[in-house]
Amino acid sequence: MTSTSLDRAASPEATMREAAQQLDQTLHSLMAKSNMGLSPIAMTLAYMDWAMHLGSSPGQQMIHAQQSMADLQHKLQSSGEETDTRFRDASWQHWPYNALKESYKTQADHWMRSTQVEGMSDHHRHMVSFFTRQWLDALSPSNWPLSNPEVMRKAMETQGESLQKGWSHYKADMLQARGAEGANAAELDQPLPFVVGQDVATTPGKVVFRNRLVELIQYTPTTEKVHAEPVLIVPSCIMKYYILDLSPHNSMVRYLVGQGHTVFMISWRNPDASDRDLGLDDYLRMGVMEAMAAVKKQTSEPRLHAMGYCLGGTFLSIVAAVLGRKSSQRGRRTGADMPALASVTLLAAQTDFSEPGELGLFIDDDQLKTLREDMAQKGYLSGKQMAGAFQFLNARDLIWSRSTHRYLLGEEEVGMDMMSWNADLTRLPERMHNEYLTRLFLHDALAKGHYQFEGEGLALMDIKAPMLVVGTVRDHVSPWRSVYKIHLTTDTDTTFILAAGGHNAGIVSEPGHAKRSYQMHHVSPGYTWIEPEAWVKKASLHEGSWWVPMQDWLVKHSGPLVKARPIPAKNALCDAPGDYVKVRYAD
Repeated sequence: MTSTSLDRAASPEATMREAAQQLDQTLHSLMAKSNMGLSPIAMTLAYMDWAMHLGSSPGQQMIHAQQSMADLQHKLQSSGEETDTRFRDASWQHWPYNALKESYKTQADHWMRSTQVEGMSDHHRHMVSFFTRQWLDALSPSNWPLSNPEVMRKAMETQGESLQKGWSHYKADMLQARGAEGANAAELDQPLPFVVGQDVATTPGKVVFRNRLVELIQYTPTTEKVHAEPVLIVPSCIMKYYILDLSPHNSMVRYLVGQGHTVFMISWRNPDASDRDLGLDDYLRMGVMEAMAAVKKQTSEPRLHAMGYCLGGTFLSIVAAVLGRKSSQRGRRTGADMPALASVTLLAAQTDFSEPGELGLFIDDDQLKTLREDMAQKGYLSGKQMAGAFQFLNARDLIWSRSTHRYLLGEEEVGMDMMSWNADLTRLPERMHNEYLTRLFLHDALAKGHYQFEGEGLALMDIKAPMLVVGTVRDHVSPWRSVYKIHLTTDTDTTFILAAGGHNAGIVSEPGHAKRSYQMHHVSPGYTWIEPEAWVKKASLHEGSWWVPMQDWLVKHSGPLVKARPIPAKNALCDAPGDYVKVRYAD
């Protein structure tokens, strides 16, 4: 029998397998959609693990019940200051609302304690604890009009106008959400409150390089002399780059330019279905390394300072290891077009993913299977999926508190540049996102020394350049203790800064910003490991913005000042902020 006839004979079975696979994927997609994009199987397994261990531990149940009764009695008799921002209004201190509030808080504490059952897997315990907290936050009496005295009081004071305004806000938001769901993916989303290139991303400059994946922006100097080494910033491709170039008063780009640096910024292209096969290696080679080569060509400087934020910092750490490894191998060169690294700065960037924080809730084999099936149909992970995941991590403030103020109290939202940026969603290609989650999150290949770039192994120990690493205290995306673990995988001159704030607000921390502080400590090569808790006790505490010591650190690792470099007109492709940053999709 010929191979052609064998193919024909096998085709009915292959067709049946393909149809069965399509059926399974469709069912899984529907199940995930009804479960906020999460795998219901993974959640069911986690809660079964919890229920079976708790059900077989009557002693623990009895202790939890007794402690809850004692807590309720203590809270009803106590007149201490309220620390929960949901119940700060004075009206919560009066009966019956004070009893309702304290009963809710006691029950919430009880259920949160009950999630900590011995015998459960760590991943399941983390999942059950997180999702139980989400349900408890949803059930808070502050979220419902009849049980929230502040809502009732304002409704009476305004003769119902506050509720009417809230209802109008709700209807408008629902209409907008329905319009986005029914829109074609190629259609632009609603206009942003802060216009890119007009209100935000306004630092003057030119796009001087472009490929399929990135535009490279060079910013116009504002000082007569500049530090010899240019600064290349690698932002995260999960977000638009201008988080580092928001309004003029809080733009890190503008600050660095004003301090005498020649600054370059990578602007990632917002991908579509045709980019589904772009992988991690493409992002490293075409995104970071080609941008580095373009900076060297543009400035003729043999060295540069490289700065990476969030996932951009993870990308940069890999490239720094590649360059460090090749530069140290006898007879090997990184290429005449590649600059050397004068320094590496990592901002809220993970390199060890063994403790990824609450993002780890979404990373296990079954969750990844659900994501793969969804991306296989579209060719990318939508911006709305990513935004929903990040919003879910801080649902109390970003969902429930917002809903209370907007829908129940009828308050208008105060426009902020960062909120507008947060609504400017981006996608990730199917292959790249799969590799990122599997290789880095699930297998932790970079920290364990199993990571390969273009078929060649590397380790973070290969990084030779001095490093400035910044973590933020309240980071749900890149927990600072996880960021701090780079001390375990490198052996180079390292300065670590722990800044006040969260993943975004802690990084956008311009001089003059109120209530900003940071801790800082430096170690030399060959240093002894210091545990995070011991580091906090040892590191010096400073008031103000960490941008100031960052600038001092960059100057320390820079050469002499040179005449400022104008941007040759022949090299300018278009004005900053460029074209790629303006590409938006409904999803």
